[in-house]
Amino acid sequence: MSELPKRPSLSVVVITKNEASHIAACLASVSFADELIVLDSGSTDDTVAIATRMGAHVTQVFDWPGFGKQKNRALDLATCEWVLSLDADERVMPELALEIQQAMLTGVASIFDMPRRTSFCGQWIDHCGWSPDRVARLFKRDTARFNENLVHESLQAVGNMDVMVSLHSPLLHFSYPTPNHYWDKLKIYSEAWAVQKYQEGRSTSVSRALASSVVAFVRSYIIRLGFLDGALGFVVCQMQAQATFYKYFQLYFLNRSTKQAIT
Repeated sequence: MSELPKRPSLSVVVITKNEASHIAACLASVSFADELIVLDSGSTDDTVAIATRMGAHVTQVFDWPGFGKQKNRALDLATCEWVLSLDADERVMPELALEIQQAMLTGVASIFDMPRRTSFCGQWIDHCGWSPDRVARLFKRDTARFNENLVHESLQAVGNMDVMVSLHSPLLHFSYPTPNHYWDKLKIYSEAWAVQKYQEGRSTSVSRALASSVVAFVRSYIIRLGFLDGALGFVVCQMQAQATFYKYFQLYFLNRSTKQAIT
């Protein structure tokens, strides 16, 4: 009588800061995992207590090196064969959970991506460049790491790139329940993007910021069919245009401040 194949083990890793409103639902959605790892960067709410109560191994650090390095710190705490990296405001629904378990069992690849579906003010946004939003999150430990970008980090294969296989069920993203959540994230991401580009030697101008914001709106609302998402589709595209202007203006401000300091 042949033995059943051994079920691969899975670590779920999450980085947090003040995610008390999200972390319980996030961790509950991956109850099939063998290990829950939470790396917290100084939460002042109940994030740590909730995550601990949910059975997670919680580690706290109080410096912030950027999203890429922080996710690699969390990855270094994982001990299982496979890793699923999540943000606290993401949820794995039963259909995706089943796909994840089948993917690990078949082992047809060492890295898998999945479509992410994002909610804005209670409405799923299916266009605007937000969908399809494929994110690589499931991988064999030691076969991939995140790049060290301050923001907009992505998973990179270690050594020779294995074929990445796509899962079909969506990862649900509850990042923007109110407009304020969008603006709060905009500030963090835009300033980090500007610092990163400044450190790379990039420069820009106010006219470039304005032109880029116009292009961003046309691309998201017309080319990427944002108008099909109705009134909130227009709002999303308009806010994306403002976000584009803001990040380029932040970069312009950093360059301008440096020139003034030199003179």
